[in-house]
Amino acid sequence: MVNAHRKALERLWKDRCSVFVKEKVTDPTTHLTDFEEMPLLQDQPCKLSFETVTSTGGDSVATVTQNVKLFLSPDVNIPAGCKIVVKRFNDLEREFTYSKSGEAGVFTNHQEIQLVPFKGYA
Repeated sequence: MVNAHRKALERLWKDRCSVFVKEKVTDPTTHLTDFEEMPLLQDQPCKLSFETVTSTGGDSVATVTQNVKLFLSPDVNIPAGCKIVVKRFNDLEREFTYSKSGEAGVFTNHQEIQLVPFKGYA
């Protein structure tokens, strides 16, 4: 059962994500095995969050990195190494493609997943 806090939180999630994995597929004619991208999850409500971190570390030049985090329902299981496509619907529709980085932080009403730019399947 979904509680009132979780419902309120999920109403704030305006983004949508789709998750894709590579699965073995055997051609029935040639009996050759290949890997195809298959959808695991589609159009899941979520929230994409960006955090810019500046570090000086004693150098004269500061380095800037960006942390990207995805917030979504704790009921969803996202495997490591999958492709995550997030669509943001503001004035302009934008699409971002990422991969899961590390274990998700799962809480009572949501989970937080660290993302990195998608560079291909592992």
